[in-house]
Amino acid sequence: MNEQSLKQRIEDIQHYYGETLFNKQDLATNVCTVENALPERIKDILKLIHPDVQMRFYGCGAPFPSLLEGTTVLDLGCGSGRDCFILSHLVGPGGKVIGIDATAEQIKFAQSFVDYHRQTFGYSSTNVHFQQGYIESLEKLDLPPASIDVIVSNCVINLSMSKADVLTGMARLLKPGGEIYFSDIFSDRRLDQSLKDDPQVVGECIGDVLYFEDFIRLAKTTGFNDVRVTHSHLKSINNKEIEAKLGGAKLYSITLRLFKLELEDRCEDYGQVAIYKGNLPNVPNQFVLDQEHIFEAGRAIPVCGNTAKMITKSRYHTLFDLVGDGEKHYGLFNCGTLQQFDADTKVMQTDVPNNCGC
Repeated sequence: MNEQSLKQRIEDIQHYYGETLFNKQDLATNVCTVENALPERIKDILKLIHPDVQMRFYGCGAPFPSLLEGTTVLDLGCGSGRDCFILSHLVGPGGKVIGIDATAEQIKFAQSFVDYHRQTFGYSSTNVHFQQGYIESLEKLDLPPASIDVIVSNCVINLSMSKADVLTGMARLLKPGGEIYFSDIFSDRRLDQSLKDDPQVVGECIGDVLYFEDFIRLAKTTGFNDVRVTHSHLKSINNKEIEAKLGGAKLYSITLRLFKLELEDRCEDYGQVAIYKGNLPNVPNQFVLDQEHIFEAGRAIPVCGNTAKMITKSRYHTLFDLVGDGEKHYGLFNCGTLQQFDADTKVMQTDVPNNCGC
């Protein structure tokens, strides 16, 4: 990574989000917006979030996984703090939320609403802390290794010129079994290099987005062998000039989860079966691990070795009974893993046989 190029990129982004954009109505496209419906639990919390904070929110998804109460959550690129304040409610008074952003104006703005939300949530002390820093240099922050339960981000990692450093830093901070759960923009092909030099296109979360398959490859090089898709949505651009620069490429808002676990790079069969116990608060009927892993309560579902580890060696271990010790290998799991974008249905499809649990 060229240090001078990174410095210029950071300055361009800070200028765009600190001086060009004053609220979400200043966006030139619909890319940094949430177009799909939010979960009901998040809608209820949003009613408690200050309107000024919501007006300065730039994101493309809802990176709020289940079972967060009492956990420590790190938000990369927290901006105005909207997601941090939502997370503050989700982790409860016994949890902790840390928001990191490179733009001083955003941090100052978010800090000005800390006490408002503490009082609104009825907490005796705040559980949110904001800090200026760079997501490419997480090792420079005052955060101990293996101290974070969950790392989230909302339409920010695409802005980074050094995504490998971001993933490496996240892996260092996560506890064993910890989870990265983030929403971002991805493309269905590699974009023209010239888009990376256009500050507006970059600031609109377009110029430096990764081709999705290239992200999968990058994730594997940093130790995340099995990337799971929880949500995906075809983005509208609503700016013909910028859309023309894409040359026909499609952009998707995708929410992903990655676990800090020793996982294989293929779905392997160890004869294991998982049963969701129906004990996730407010979700008694099913647990959604990802788009292809939806567990009905009480139903025995064959799972590959990676899925078995995700649900038993993470904070989700209380939700499942697992049959089989995973000691004997039976070959490749009967699972289709080819992921592809479908413009007609506006989601990213995964080619998985109907009789497959993975």
